[in-house]
Amino acid sequence: MKWRNRGKPLVIFFTIMLLLFLLFPFFVMISTMLKSGKDVYAIPPFWIPSKFMFSNFITVWDEYKLFSYFKSSFIIAFGATILNTLITVPAAYAVARLRFVGRKLFLYLFLVIQMFSPVVVVISLFKIMAGLGLLDTYISLIIAISVFTIAFTIWMMNGYFRSIPMEIEEAALIDGCTRVQTITRVMLPIATPGLVTAMIYTFIYAWNEFLFGLSFIQSQSKRPLTIGLYVFAGRWSTQWEYLTAAAFLAIIPVLMLFYIIEKRLVAGLARGAIKE
Repeated sequence: MKWRNRGKPLVIFFTIMLLLFLLFPFFVMISTMLKSGKDVYAIPPFWIPSKFMFSNFITVWDEYKLFSYFKSSFIIAFGATILNTLITVPAAYAVARLRFVGRKLFLYLFLVIQMFSPVVVVISLFKIMAGLGLLDTYISLIIAISVFTIAFTIWMMNGYFRSIPMEIEEAALIDGCTRVQTITRVMLPIATPGLVTAMIYTFIYAWNEFLFGLSFIQSQSKRPLTIGLYVFAGRWSTQWEYLTAAAFLAIIPVLMLFYIIEKRLVAGLARGAIKE
C-alpha cells in the first residue's frame, strides 16, 4: 500500500502533463480566433492577443455566410440520421431475433463494408450518383453517408436487442401485438439508449463528412460546413483568425449534443457491446 501511495503523485503528474499536451491545440485555436490578422502573423508570435477580436465571429457569420453552411450540414446530418435509423432498426431486430439461413454471414458482410475506406469507392459512387441525376443534391450525401454508417449501427443495435430478455417480447406477442407493434411499443422504448447512440454516431459522422461533400456538391449554397471552411484558405495565404473562429463555431453543436445525451450514450455503448 505504501508503494502505491508513493506512486500516486507521479501518476497525477504524468496525467496532468498528458492532459495539457492534448488540450494544447485547443488553446492555440482559442488564442488564434481572438487575434487580428496582424497579430496572427506577428514575429515573434505571442499567445495572449493584444486585443480580443470577438468581431471575428460576426465576420465569419455575416460576411462569409457561415449560416448557409450550417444549414446544409444540419439538413445532411438529420437526413442521414433518419434514413440510417429507418434501415438499422428493422435490420438489427431481424438479425437479433429471427432465425434464418445466412444470418451470421449477413452480419459479417456488414463488417466487410465497414472495412472499406470511402476513398476507395468515391469514384464508383460518383458515377452512380451521376447516373441517377443526384449530383449536387443533399440526397446524394445522405445516401452515401448512410451506406458507411449502417454497418456499425446494425452491429451495435443487434447487440442491444439481444440483451433484451426474450420473455418481454413473447409476452407482448401473446397479448396480441404484431411484430411491428412489438418493435415500436416494447423493444424500442427499452432500447432507447442504444438507439440514441446509433443516431448520435450517424449525426456526428455526417456532420464531419468531407470527401463526399467535396466530390458530389458543386453549388456554393449547398456545401456543408466542412467544405465551407475552405473559404478561409486562399492560394497565397490563410485567414487563420477566421478559420479557427469558424471551426470553433462548428464544434459547438456536437459538444452540446454530447452534453445533452452523455449518460444515454455511455449506456448504449456498454449495452451494445454484447458478443454475437
